[in-house]
Amino acid sequence: MANDDSSGLNDYYTLLQITRSASPSTTKAAYHRALLRLHPDKLQQRAEDSAQLADVGLLHDAFLTLSSTILRTTYNAQGELSRIGPRPAQVVSLEWFDRSEEDGSHGAISTWTFPCRCGGKYEVTEDGLERGLHLVGCRSCSEVIWVGYEMVTEVDGGNAG
Repeated sequence: MANDDSSGLNDYYTLLQITRSASPSTTKAAYHRALLRLHPDKLQQRAEDSAQLADVGLLHDAFLTLSSTILRTTYNAQGELSRIGPRPAQVVSLEWFDRSEEDGSHGAISTWTFPCRCGGKYEVTEDGLERGLHLVGCRSCSEVIWVGYEMVTEVDGGNAG
């Protein structure tokens, strides 16, 4: 039932022992099986096997990511990078960010900022948004968030009346 990916515990599909085409109900069942495998009463019998000592938080991240259509699509699209790179701490809507504009050499530059719990801030620019940037790191710590937004194209609809 597990996929053939060899990246081990860092791959959510391998961690939950499911295929990439697993349904949400299969993902949920696999998550519960994994939690039962890691139950303290069961671990005492296998304490010498360090491969069995997976992080429950990582299991939870895997379940949340693979259960959400948006996060699963992002995870799959990023391929290997998401398996070894930063995982988002939370999903934050761009509407919660503060917008500011600065004059640059090529005109006004829009920047959106959001406070981090460390006291630093997350920052994304208009250019980043246009490139489809969703994972944004704090400038002061290693925390990463997934910024949710929808690109809107303005249509010039003339007045007929």
